Amino acid sequence: MTIPPDMRDLARGLLAYEATTGESADPTESATLRVYEKLRYNLSVFAGVAGFQSLATRALVIARPDAPSLGAVRISENGTLRGLRDPESHIEKNPQSETDKVRPGIDLPGEAGAILIARLLGLLHIFLGEALTLSLLRVTWPGVDLTNAILKTGEKREHTR
Repeated sequence: MTIPPDMRDLARGLLAYEATTGESADPTESATLRVYEKLRYNLSVFAGVAGFQSLATRALVIARPDAPSLGAVRISENGTLRGLRDPESHIEKNPQSETDKVRPGIDLPGEAGAILIARLLGLLHIFLGEALTLSLLRVTWPGVDLTNAILKTGEKREHTR
């Protein structure tokens, strides 16, 4: 099952926004974790902790084939993400040349996070519909322009007033 390009683009946009403007008490916290936690907080209010945990677990399961590094990631009972590695953990030193290289078979740094968030957004779209999903995203990220968000695969939405 491939990730629709619009969901991947939306996930990457939210991650880019959090990477540049996101505020966190922990400056080392990844953009993926910030996006995930914001979704967790708002969806837990809407659907309950168990509802979010169920949705997040499903998103993780369907993201793993596209991002093998998510194999060690777990969703806790309260919906928090456990075991998400830093992008640096995908890089190893070559002892002979002292240069960094990406290990073969490991998804690119940050890409696993984008895949997980895209899968979570895709499930939100399926279960909540386009209007409610966009409303949730607008409340969660009021600074992000979502007017061109395309949630129906291959179909641009014309906004008329």
